[in-house]
Amino acid sequence: MARPESLPAGRRRWLRQGAVLLAAGGLADLHAQAPVAMVRVPALSPQVRMLRNGLQVVLLPDEPIAGRAGSGTAALQVWYRVGGKDDPPGRSGFAHLFEHMMFKRTRHLADEAFDRLTEDVGGQNNAFTTEDATVYLNTVPANHVERLLWAEAERMAQLLVTEPQFLSERAVVASEFRQRVLVDPYGRLFNAMAPALWRVHPYRNPVIGRVEDLNAATLDDVQRFHATYYRPDNATLIVAGDIDPSRVHAWVDRYFGALASPDTPVPRVSLREPRRDRGQVVTLPAPQVPAPALALLWLAPEAAHPDAAPLRVAGALLGQGESSRLSVGLVEQDRLAQSAGFGVDLHADAGMLSAWAIASGPSVVGSDARHDPRLPQLEAALMRTVHRLAHGRIPIGELDKVRTQLLTEALVARQTAEGRALAVGWSIVRRQDAGAADVELAQLQAIRAEDVQRVLRTHVLAAPAVALRYVQGPPAAVSGGLA
Repeated sequence: MARPESLPAGRRRWLRQGAVLLAAGGLADLHAQAPVAMVRVPALSPQVRMLRNGLQVVLLPDEPIAGRAGSGTAALQVWYRVGGKDDPPGRSGFAHLFEHMMFKRTRHLADEAFDRLTEDVGGQNNAFTTEDATVYLNTVPANHVERLLWAEAERMAQLLVTEPQFLSERAVVASEFRQRVLVDPYGRLFNAMAPALWRVHPYRNPVIGRVEDLNAATLDDVQRFHATYYRPDNATLIVAGDIDPSRVHAWVDRYFGALASPDTPVPRVSLREPRRDRGQVVTLPAPQVPAPALALLWLAPEAAHPDAAPLRVAGALLGQGESSRLSVGLVEQDRLAQSAGFGVDLHADAGMLSAWAIASGPSVVGSDARHDPRLPQLEAALMRTVHRLAHGRIPIGELDKVRTQLLTEALVARQTAEGRALAVGWSIVRRQDAGAADVELAQLQAIRAEDVQRVLRTHVLAAPAVALRYVQGPPAAVSGGLA
């Protein structure tokens, strides 16, 4: 490991400040309402402008350090505001499918050309799809930024969607579905959470899609999808790292400025999920369930809501790591579960909270599987743990540890150009504000015990839950349907 004096000044400052917060986390004997020791995090300070065609451009140049050469690397990302929620009716998985299609041939690029443009010069590229966005990532030596800008503009405007490419990538996605959902013994459970909770909002469609929907798709469907969403006014271009902003702006104008946006507006999801007035029990049988499992699901607010930060802290207290309350209580002490966790998934429009546990011991086989007595025991134990956190004492050491973990994760990510670009990209997609990434860290550090308890009482204890029971079914139960 490098000695502190050998690190850049900005990184040394962050590590020293983080150490102060880590030390504060050891004062477990103090009351949880003691003053919060705030760490001053250097601002990302994104430079934002909008091209005439609607493309949002964000630059995050490295802060120069006197007497030191720059990092020599840069991250270039394109965030398209199209995700699983935008999949056409009966065509779930289209946004994810197009993540794969965008690496195929364009008018001037061969298949998989982005591997050659990045990996062959010591860089890398990747992509991912979420409920709200599809994101394309490139990290390269800084002197290759212009070439990547040209290539991203090329595949935005000149992608060639052909029948052989479509069929090939559809097969790849189907194979990915089998591996992630069907082969994994608990893949069906986590894939079924969104459909079990959401009744109206298209967040109910799993991002990876359904094989039957993808099999029903046509080449015309795919070409129409690209024309609808892959356009300058539906994208954010982020360039971070060892860059000269004036030169990057000139390159962006050269390669993206002439691209036209259609006259028709980008379709936007306007549906809002209605509040639930009662709970629900849903049973999901599957052919390969080593042990039964239970998930409790609640509707949650959107990522920009003031309760987002305390919900993240509450979720970490309940389910992050082996020392979390659910792991200690259900796994180590009561031995009711072999694993347990708590998810906080906050999207641009709304969110989902999930408490889950996988029971100890093998599954019951046959008609009694649905009535396994361990399932209500798991539900009671999950709720009991949440209730204790919402109404009992939260030691300052426990709270500080979790705040420190979350803050450290963010600071470590910001050590790279890619991490800084991702932080700003999430802020734009989920909060419609490029500067919100810095605000989020300040909000996170300010969370106190009463904030955690208030959001748990409001969004969990006082809200109806969907109980999703995952049990062993007959071998023919392979569709993942809900009963």
